[in-house]
Amino acid sequence: MSLPLIRHDVLPLIRRALAEDAARHDVTSRAVLPASLRVRARMVAQSSGIVAGARAAAWVFQAVDRSLRCVLKRSEGARVVRGETVMVVEGRAQSIFAAERVALNLAGHLSGVATLTRAFVERIRGTRAQIYDTRKTLPGLRLLEKYAVRVGGGQNHRMDLRDAILIKTNHLKAQPSRSIQDTVCLAQQASKGLFVAIEVTTLRELETALQATPDIILLDNWRVVDIRKAVRLRNSSSRVVGRRLQLEVSGGVTLANVRAIARTGVERISIGRLTHSAPSLDCSLEVVS
Repeated sequence: MSLPLIRHDVLPLIRRALAEDAARHDVTSRAVLPASLRVRARMVAQSSGIVAGARAAAWVFQAVDRSLRCVLKRSEGARVVRGETVMVVEGRAQSIFAAERVALNLAGHLSGVATLTRAFVERIRGTRAQIYDTRKTLPGLRLLEKYAVRVGGGQNHRMDLRDAILIKTNHLKAQPSRSIQDTVCLAQQASKGLFVAIEVTTLRELETALQATPDIILLDNWRVVDIRKAVRLRNSSSRVVGRRLQLEVSGGVTLANVRAIARTGVERISIGRLTHSAPSLDCSLEVVS
């Protein structure tokens, strides 16, 4: 899997989350548990899904107490069933309970993203299309959420506004006197090696965009019947013969219609709900000794 999760990149987020939860001031554990008490606990999946973020959860425990020992029982990207142990943590009870909620929150959310992504990936298996995420991520969690998409078998779209040029409808509306072709030309001149994409809303706009030969043309909230027409138009365009101009579909993509979209022949399907609406994979922490 490309672009692995790097501890150094995630630690600032973990520290902010621990501070938000006042992990250094767990009054309950300090009131009822001896400081010297040591326990062994296991993180348990409470539903079936794909594991993601277990490594990040281990970093949470160790950010609270370096002496805590965390052993991953299921690898990132593995499928788990209800009741299966994902990780075992051993050490001071006060430290484990101080880190518990943040660790479970991260593992649950990221596993939920990976699980939903895997469902979309499996639904389009056998087609030429690939599943992509978007920038519709929770503030501060983009790095982790996009990692979870990769764990689920999806691809990352732009990480941020520096990664590519994507000309949306609002960019065109802001300067209505400028043509699609001129706008794409300006973007290509400024691209410096970045891919250039443009959103179109009609087949006529698509035909014009094809003449400008961007790298990607985005079809947002198009009906499947019109997507098929767009693919035929792209495939028959003399301007793109021999080029790798790709079509991307976004908006209104669900598990119910994603295979029909993929079978039209588009290369990319981007789905915001992978990150902004994925249900969490419920996880719990159980003391075993």
